[in-house]
Amino acid sequence: MTPRLWAVVALGGLLIALLVAAAFLVPWHRPPAPRADQLAALRDLPAAQVSRGRAFHAALRPGSYGALAVGLVVALVLGLTPLGARLVELGGRPFGDHWVARAIVGGLAIVLVAELATLPFAAWRHTVMVKYGLSTQSWSGWVVDVLKSYAVTAVIGALALLGFYTITRFAPRWWWAFGAAGAACLVVLLSFIVPVLVEPVFNKFTPMEPGPQRTELMALAERDGVPVRDVLVADASRRTRAVNAYVSGLGPTRRIVVYDTLLREAPPAEVTSVVAHELGHAKDRDVFTGTLIGALGAAAAVIALYVLGGWGWLLRAAGVDSMGEPRALALMVAIVSVVGLAASPVQSLVSRRVEARADQHALVLTGDPATFEAMQRRLSTVNLGDPDPPRWEYLYSASHPSTVERMAAARAYARGER
Repeated sequence: MTPRLWAVVALGGLLIALLVAAAFLVPWHRPPAPRADQLAALRDLPAAQVSRGRAFHAALRPGSYGALAVGLVVALVLGLTPLGARLVELGGRPFGDHWVARAIVGGLAIVLVAELATLPFAAWRHTVMVKYGLSTQSWSGWVVDVLKSYAVTAVIGALALLGFYTITRFAPRWWWAFGAAGAACLVVLLSFIVPVLVEPVFNKFTPMEPGPQRTELMALAERDGVPVRDVLVADASRRTRAVNAYVSGLGPTRRIVVYDTLLREAPPAEVTSVVAHELGHAKDRDVFTGTLIGALGAAAAVIALYVLGGWGWLLRAAGVDSMGEPRALALMVAIVSVVGLAASPVQSLVSRRVEARADQHALVLTGDPATFEAMQRRLSTVNLGDPDPPRWEYLYSASHPSTVERMAAARAYARGER
């Protein structure tokens, strides 16, 4: 068989593996959260709180969807015209037009143009968050975080681009196979190193002081059968008033992380309820599931890009000869952007199912639906959530069940519904 035919077969196998993994590892069954209970919960929330949350999200929407639209337009203009290829050429020109310079400098230039195009919308979002009191970050602090984000993206991107285009250069017929393996390995590697190397770039983490709260959280993890290395406190208050907690890392890097804002805003029982939810993700190996699905998806994406390289009209539109050359990076970004936009509702659905299972885990682990519901009220109030968002937005982009869904799930659990 030819390399292209092998690629088609491999792509089919990866897509089947992806569907099988999703079918068996994603919790498609949703715990009961009757709509009648959701409406009752909505009526129980203070009207002023509901109005403020909805106003906040209405103020965010123009910036959020504006950034989405502009980012897509920029990706399509660069990818489906020769502009992207020329930009990559310009990046390599000061370095003798060497292929490494094209791959790294030119590739990062494509990414930077897209980031800069949406930067005004990110600033808009920051303005709204400051206006509503959710952000505690000054403009200087915001700019520093943006620059840090660019730096992290540049480092990871440069390594990925260098590795990918080294493969395409020295294995021009079989780069899809090595590239797919490399992309999958990169996803797995990032799952391990992000908690250790990337998270500290944006937050300072300190061990929680010994005391009843730390003892309770460590005991909760032990009772749940989830080994954790430590309980850390993140200094989230230097940029936000939002409250949160999470379990981060895999294996030896796993730790419970609690926002300092959560410790200030919530009583100990509610902190325990939030951590119980996060332990559910670890207990059910949601990080492993996400990593596996992400690795399969990344490998499939690389091979799909190779297969699409056989579509001559795409290459002609981009002004390139092959999908494996650095000048074609903008075309790749355009394709990935379109696919990502189309796949967003599916990703959101999967995320909501995973989060609903973690909610159920917290209810079972703590046996305290009243505290769970109280915590959802607090999360919605402090984080300025829309407790019952518009259906179209919920289906397209909501990564978590709505506040009223979570409150309804607690009420159903209290009645013995499972």
